[in-house]
Amino acid sequence: MNFPIYLAKRYIKSRRGLNLLSFISLFTIGGIALGVAVLIIALSVLKGFEDAVAEKIVNLNSHIYITGFSDRMLDEPEFIIPVMREVTGDNYENISPFISGNAIIRSRRLSEGVKVIGINPEDEAGLAQYIVSGAFSFDSLKGKPAVIIGKKLADKLFVKPGDKITFFSLPGKKPPSAENPPMIKQFIVSALYESGMAAYDDIKVYIDFESARKLFMTDGKVSGYNIRLTNISGIDSLAADLQDILGYPYNVRTIYQEFQSIFTWLDLQKEPVPLILGLIVIVAAFNIIGTILMLVLERTVEIGVLRAMGMTRKQVTKIFIIAGMTLTVTGILIGNLLAFLISLAQMELGLVRLPSSVYFMSVAPVSIEPAHYILVSVFALIISLGSSWIPGRIAARMDPVKALRFG
Repeated sequence: MNFPIYLAKRYIKSRRGLNLLSFISLFTIGGIALGVAVLIIALSVLKGFEDAVAEKIVNLNSHIYITGFSDRMLDEPEFIIPVMREVTGDNYENISPFISGNAIIRSRRLSEGVKVIGINPEDEAGLAQYIVSGAFSFDSLKGKPAVIIGKKLADKLFVKPGDKITFFSLPGKKPPSAENPPMIKQFIVSALYESGMAAYDDIKVYIDFESARKLFMTDGKVSGYNIRLTNISGIDSLAADLQDILGYPYNVRTIYQEFQSIFTWLDLQKEPVPLILGLIVIVAAFNIIGTILMLVLERTVEIGVLRAMGMTRKQVTKIFIIAGMTLTVTGILIGNLLAFLISLAQMELGLVRLPSSVYFMSVAPVSIEPAHYILVSVFALIISLGSSWIPGRIAARMDPVKALRFG
């Protein structure tokens, strides 16, 4: 075994038991492990939030969202969809029209204001992922059209799949009058969905496209179009092209424009990351420097003997750099394992719960990204190398005569 490596391992072990690490070494390893784990978990949670929110928004909407200015109705799909396909080329996964409008929904006990969205079931597989009760289907039940509502809304109305509810809407989105009386229509709840986002679960209900057309009497027109893309790298330029070609009254917005406040909120959450990283770096650096300096003080006489016997300053520095790197690598491995186990437990068990009205989801999401583990580990190693070199140089510059005399 290389002599500096042998001494480095000997120095970080306890004097009482050669096979046990000293208390200060264990303390240092624990500090590094905790710092690495905290930073990785923070990055994993931030990435998890971004992915989960984006996925839910896309599944319940689209990458590109086209509506009419001032809530105007748009032309029939058979004339517009071919134009959209030509502009998007091979980059579109699906283009689906929808009809939306406000309505009052009433059960036997209560009434609530909701936003009704009429969709084509074959085009909206995203909603099916969040069904928690019943079946994703708009087939008629008991001779009445089906409706899918949020679980929270269902709890408010005290309804479940199979129950009957009544819609009150305004045909043509015009004020009620003797010539334009409210439309009253009964539906059967076929399923409940739960996305974890209060803005959807409490407000939005989904019915069949044709049922929405009859409910709001749209005369062949639609409220808008959802476009899902296969690649969103050029989404901004594609949206601009669509806006130029479609013109007024079409209003083309990307998912990032439509939900700008949410994505801005996600970006703001990343702001503290450099601060957290800086604090962890400072703690890790002080841990390493303090530990190695204590080793230097404890081994002053031994360092003096080694220098008197001819060991070079470079070899002495190497001893303490190896000691610091050994402690750091051990701490990094434990920190990586700890972060992985905690992240896995959160993904499988959902230990940390969140208020969905604030965070858009009921469970804190976690995304396990190998890049986070590699980045944090490499950064910790670099800091460790620099932190170990400082006390190593102090030990190397020690005068052998003074070390032997005052050690």
